[in-house]
Amino acid sequence: MEIADLDAYFARLGYDGPAVPQLRTLQRLHALHAEKIPFENLSPFLGEPVRLDLESLQDKLLRRGRGGWCFEQNLLLSHMLEAIGFEVTRLAARVRMNVPPERMTPRSHMLLRVRLPEGDYIADVGFGGLTLSSPLKLVAGIEQATLLEPNRLVEVDGGYRLEALIGDEWRALYVFDLARQQVADYEVSNWYLCNHPESIFLKMAVAARCEPSRRLTLRGVRYNEHYPDGRSERGEIRSVAQWREVVEGAFGIRVPDAPNLDEKLGKMIAENAGA
Repeated sequence: MEIADLDAYFARLGYDGPAVPQLRTLQRLHALHAEKIPFENLSPFLGEPVRLDLESLQDKLLRRGRGGWCFEQNLLLSHMLEAIGFEVTRLAARVRMNVPPERMTPRSHMLLRVRLPEGDYIADVGFGGLTLSSPLKLVAGIEQATLLEPNRLVEVDGGYRLEALIGDEWRALYVFDLARQQVADYEVSNWYLCNHPESIFLKMAVAARCEPSRRLTLRGVRYNEHYPDGRSERGEIRSVAQWREVVEGAFGIRVPDAPNLDEKLGKMIAENAGA
């Protein structure tokens, strides 16, 4: 039987509050998780398997100081919330960010529905550069403040579309319905993203983390800091040593000791320099 290690989770997050299934607990854990456990794809980038069982998630994200992508992040959060006593339903979404309206996408993203006395909430700590900084009420048609940019849910085709206000434009992130998903459902998309030759996660190393006052993103050689007032500071990674400094420092990722990492990073930097 898999057992959630709440002590290790709270230690990684720096959380010292009560382990009670209340909205305030969910809000605080959500914010700390998005800040302390970064989004990253080093495992698929290096050709390593991404395992979704609880012990593997806890070993990688809690003990080894790594991050992960949506399935790892949100599965870990779901296990911890359930151990506290929250009622959690695992959901799936079709990504719409930067996707033409006519193009259909698979259910390749994971999010959570959390039931509380105040109503149902959506939690998602795994959407990379626009990961929610706060859980959202499962209510359509209202602008909802978060620690960073506002978000809203729009009813579409029997489900919902999540949008974020970027500058003065509402930008679609993904669409989802409330059908319960099983870990086996995520395993299919997880394997696809780890192995399909067109998967962006095989072509470049990416990372993201959100703080209460800014977002940090790394996409290949592009390192950006985005602020709620619309300001952005942009930089370019020019060496493997600089990449390691940024990833270990700004993102807090313990870089794995993989023999092929520097070679792959060097190739990625050379191919994307000045692009």
